[in-house]
Amino acid sequence: MSPESDGLSGISWLGDPVDARALFGPELRSLLGTLRGLTVSDWSRTAAGCWTVHDVAAHLLGDYYGRLGHDVRNGFADGETVEAFVHRTNQEWVELHADDNPASLIDALATAGARLARHFETADLNAAALGVSWAGVEPAPAWLDIAREFTEHWTHRQQIRHAVARATDPEPRAFTMVLDTFLRALPHTLRHTCAPVGTQVQVIAEGPAGGTWTATATADRWSLAEAPNGRPAAAVVLDTETLWRLCTRNVHPADAVSRARVRGDRQLAVAACQIVSVIY
Repeated sequence: MSPESDGLSGISWLGDPVDARALFGPELRSLLGTLRGLTVSDWSRTAAGCWTVHDVAAHLLGDYYGRLGHDVRNGFADGETVEAFVHRTNQEWVELHADDNPASLIDALATAGARLARHFETADLNAAALGVSWAGVEPAPAWLDIAREFTEHWTHRQQIRHAVARATDPEPRAFTMVLDTFLRALPHTLRHTCAPVGTQVQVIAEGPAGGTWTATATADRWSLAEAPNGRPAAAVVLDTETLWRLCTRNVHPADAVSRARVRGDRQLAVAACQIVSVIY
């Protein structure tokens, strides 16, 4: 079994656990408030790729149902990758609900979202859960799986906000959780980057929801568990808006590098900017 998929033993390299359980209720209220304030024409605005605001809202409903145990996806096609399966079944669900009127969609989101928030409230953070491919761990600990789910809800709400010319929600508690979860992808991002043991690479997010994440090269892998020990070999300083958009591939790595303040080894900095924290 590879080090990147050794179950729940030896996963300290992911860093300290986070607890996103209490954030689902407020996130749902923010989503419903946004949707209830939309005009009729707003629902047809482009929000994510070829998806409209309506499509993104329908996709979120599918996410809720899926996490509540409802089977909303067909099985894998022959030879289909996980990424292809996710994209195909997401599109199938959106097309199935294309004719749902906004009011009924909002009602369904309110009902299912409240159930999901209650479901997560009592979840065991240390249990084995769904794998998180972009962090390179399967099964993942529930704390990471739940936090990953939160980032998806938050990201889709920002897509809706941007579609109607509203800025990213700056509320710091949620934004901080999103960035801290996204950066758990940093060790997996650097997995093919060779460096002497002890080499450290930092990603620094500037802004009210910002922070610093330090990946250290160990004998087995890059790890977020090691404490910073002096000046890192490379540091990438980005504003929080650029960083979350980079992690969701709404900013290309090359553009992120051009916006960043890079200190130290540029090759290591460029490698860190390949980070992606969604199925892409």
